[in-house]
Amino acid sequence: MRFYGKPSFPDTLLLVVETGNTTTSMVMFRGETCVEMYKVSSVSISSQDGIAGLFDPLIMKYPDLRDAVLCSVVPSLEQAAGDYLRRNLSGKVLMVNSTIRLPFMLHYDLPESFGADRIALCALTQWLYPEKAVIALDIGTAITVDVLDSSSHYLGGLIMPGLDLMAKVLHEHTARLPLVTLGPPETLLGSSTVDCIRNGIILGCVSSMEGIIRKITCWLQEVCHESNISVIATGGSAPLIASILDCSPVVEELAVVKGARYLFEFNA
Repeated sequence: MRFYGKPSFPDTLLLVVETGNTTTSMVMFRGETCVEMYKVSSVSISSQDGIAGLFDPLIMKYPDLRDAVLCSVVPSLEQAAGDYLRRNLSGKVLMVNSTIRLPFMLHYDLPESFGADRIALCALTQWLYPEKAVIALDIGTAITVDVLDSSSHYLGGLIMPGLDLMAKVLHEHTARLPLVTLGPPETLLGSSTVDCIRNGIILGCVSSMEGIIRKITCWLQEVCHESNISVIATGGSAPLIASILDCSPVVEELAVVKGARYLFEFNA
């Protein structure tokens, strides 16, 4: 069921925790304003001591903090972090998942399998681009593409391996290829094994993304009769890939965090 309307953001503190496969982000909001942000390795908080070490300083620093929203794609961390926040905060702790109120219609065979990060990103698109069709890219450990029409219906998506994952697989499943640090290609063709791997991964990703965006755009125009289409990108590798893409998507570093923050008020 879709719920209409945009919430107002009260001038109170809200902690937003985004737990990804690689990085966990903690962002403190007062109203719509981000007042503080931390990023740590998700592996570093896999124990109870790690979780306590993560949250205790923030709770002590902000004694008036009552509420939090957790957006996690790591089930074990979601459970542990959620339990810890519920024990130590006096207000509401919202878990982002498909069972909460959403500002879009989610059409998915198994809604419970639709990742919290994708839910938050799709939610933010409805805040930023009302009554527009949207192609939302999350270019991180995995690359996800999610598409919504101008009537706020989720139309479907794609999932593929991210840049670091591609580099790791090449290294681990071949005898002599090195693990390469990724960055912008300086040339089209590489003149060393390292350059060849880097260029192949980066330019291969760019070419595939451009082809996918082009096909989805044509489909939205011809089949769904959409004329106003926006493209937004987030994720750790988004600045690198978006800077090379022909379509020049809007890059929003904190899209998932802001989407989770929006969902908290949408469910208040």
